Amino acid sequence: MEGNCYSSSRIAEKRKQKQQQEKPYRGIRMRKWGKWVAEIREPNKRSRIWLGSYTTPVAAARAYDTAVFYLRGPSARLNFPDLLFQEEDDELRDVSAASIRKKATEVGARVDALQTALHASSQSKSGRVSETPDLNEYPGPENSDED
Repeated sequence: MEGNCYSSSRIAEKRKQKQQQEKPYRGIRMRKWGKWVAEIREPNKRSRIWLGSYTTPVAAARAYDTAVFYLRGPSARLNFPDLLFQEEDDELRDVSAASIRKKATEVGARVDALQTALHASSQSKSGRVSETPDLNEYPGPENSDED
């Protein structure tokens, strides 16, 4: 019996590791075509609040964090507890699904735009480095040093 317990716990560990690789943050998942989506279940209901589709997992996780904070308050388990933007108390009173969706998608879209811009700038920097000439290549007629 010990062998069965050991193997089942080992299988559970492998499953948990695989989930952590596939889902780096709480409340998000990846679509087949590579987009990251976020949604959250409404308290005491079976329905879900759709929080949007994003190009980066960080943006989807930040949208989820915003929604879970408005639903569950400061005791909520967040992906990025240090990065939560707390607004005025008047806005916290309206916790309808539509207002939560609006606030979460605003945050997610803002983070997604920043993440995409950072990724594009890092791609352009690495592109400049790769534009160096291949020194092993023979010069063509336009590159000829003979004048």
